[in-house]
Amino acid sequence: MSLKRREFLKRSALSLTGLVVGTRLLPAAESRAAHFDPFERVPLGRTGLKVSRICLGTGMRGWMRESNQTRLGREAFEKLIRGAFERGVNLFDLADLYGSHPFVPGALKGIPRDRYVLISKIWWRENGLPEQERPDADVIVTRFLKELQTDYVDLVLLHCVTSAKWPEELARQMEILEGLKKKGAIRAHGVSCHSIEALEAAARHPWVQSVNTRINPYGVKMDGPPEKVVPVLKEIHAAGKGVVGMKIIGEGEFRDSEEKRDASVQFALHLGCVDTLCVGCESLAELDDLAARIRKVPRPARAAS
Repeated sequence: MSLKRREFLKRSALSLTGLVVGTRLLPAAESRAAHFDPFERVPLGRTGLKVSRICLGTGMRGWMRESNQTRLGREAFEKLIRGAFERGVNLFDLADLYGSHPFVPGALKGIPRDRYVLISKIWWRENGLPEQERPDADVIVTRFLKELQTDYVDLVLLHCVTSAKWPEELARQMEILEGLKKKGAIRAHGVSCHSIEALEAAARHPWVQSVNTRINPYGVKMDGPPEKVVPVLKEIHAAGKGVVGMKIIGEGEFRDSEEKRDASVQFALHLGCVDTLCVGCESLAELDDLAARIRKVPRPARAAS
């Protein structure tokens, strides 16, 4: 590990420790109010969407319209989605790549549409899907609406952009998505980034309203080391774009480490530029564990009132 990165993590850890110590001085009721709530509604940038601190991811090991969540089977996966909603989650991260769309209508049956928020993603790259054709975004979103049995998708992303030139390469799809937004078929649009160059382009481009990005203090499954990624996320957030943090548990790599799970959750929440934590929980027990860890994290003093 480089000296620069060690110093970055050291400063982050000292900051967290100071916040925890400061919180212990508060009366019990005030101390509870001064901690993060996993189910509070927060704005996703300037998209107009209000989302829970926890976003239920549905794409653990997602590929070819399957994921660990879909492999649970319909009954178990629908119970996971419904149970998450009943606990207070209102944000669900879906994708064509994961094959998770068909499970949503049954899981959320009877719930008013305006009480939950759906993210989905268009897979435009080669491979990844059973078919080779890659229709334009209007054709794909029309199918999404049928699969989800809804009149609109809250947020549609271009999935897994890696090139610094993705705004040029995907200009047609961006234009189509903007048109769909004007028609009301989607409420917002953005990208899911998988390289630091793509992330930097997302920070600069005015079309982007929200970004799914990988973030944890260890650089695991990320677009670069935290000290390079974090400044870009702060730029994105400062521009009014939503930030959905992914790989908080390192795509499951931190499952066996209490220390790393706590540290990663604290790190993301204290950055001040990550709106919601997207974690691909595979059971309600995992979701409850994540919620408990969020509740342990003290808010920065300026947000405690």
